[in-house]
Amino acid sequence: MFTFTRNTFQFLTELEANNNRPWFTENKPRYEALVREPALDFIDAMATRLKKFAPHFRADARKVGGSLMRVYRDTRYANDKTPYKTNIGIQFRHELGKDVHAPGFYVHIANNECFFAAGCWHPEADVLWKIRNAVALDPEQWFEARDDKKFNKCWALDGDTLIRPPRGFAADHVAIDDLKRKDFIAVAPLSKEETISADFVKLTARRFSETAPLMRFLCKALEVQF
Repeated sequence: MFTFTRNTFQFLTELEANNNRPWFTENKPRYEALVREPALDFIDAMATRLKKFAPHFRADARKVGGSLMRVYRDTRYANDKTPYKTNIGIQFRHELGKDVHAPGFYVHIANNECFFAAGCWHPEADVLWKIRNAVALDPEQWFEARDDKKFNKCWALDGDTLIRPPRGFAADHVAIDDLKRKDFIAVAPLSKEETISADFVKLTARRFSETAPLMRFLCKALEVQF
C-alpha cells in the first residue's frame, strides 16, 4: 500500500516553485508515485471506514471523477494563471451530491496547511435556505448538534457569514448568529506528521465520525439520508 511521505510534501514544494506544464510533464511519474497513488490508496482504505458511520457517503478511488480532486486549476476567470494546484484535495461526497456544495467530508493536504472539513461549503441558494429554515424552525436541535461535546473537542464551525440577518429571518431569533452563516462547515486541525503516519486512515475515520451530529442535522435539513 502506498502512503503519503515527506517526499510527497517535497514534491508539492517543487511544484509550487515550478508551476508550469513543461516541468509537470517531466515530473509526472513522480506525481503519480508520490501524490496520486497514495491518495487513491487512502481513498480506497476509507471506503470500508465510511460504511461504518456514514454509509451514504462515498469514497471513490477512480483516477478521474472520484474523491481525489483534479490537480489542474480552472484558470478561465482567475487572475492567477498557474496551471496546477499545489495541494491535495480529497472529498467524500454524499451519494446524491453532484458537486462539492452538497454535504460532504474533505481532507486538505498542503505545505502551508493541512486540515479536515465537514459540512456544506458555499451551498447554492436553495440548499442554504433549507439549512437556515431547519435551524430557524428547530433551534434547540441545531444547538444540540452544534454544541455536542465530542464534536467540539476537535472541531470548530467555520466559513463566511453575513453582516446583516438574511432576508426572511427575524433579527432577534435565538439562533440569528448561525442563521447569518453562508457556509455550514466545521474544520479540524491536521498536521503533516499525522498525514504521513501509519494511523492516518484510522485518524481520519475517527475525526469524521465526530461530526455525526452536524452531518446528521444537515442531511435531515436537506432531506437526504445520513
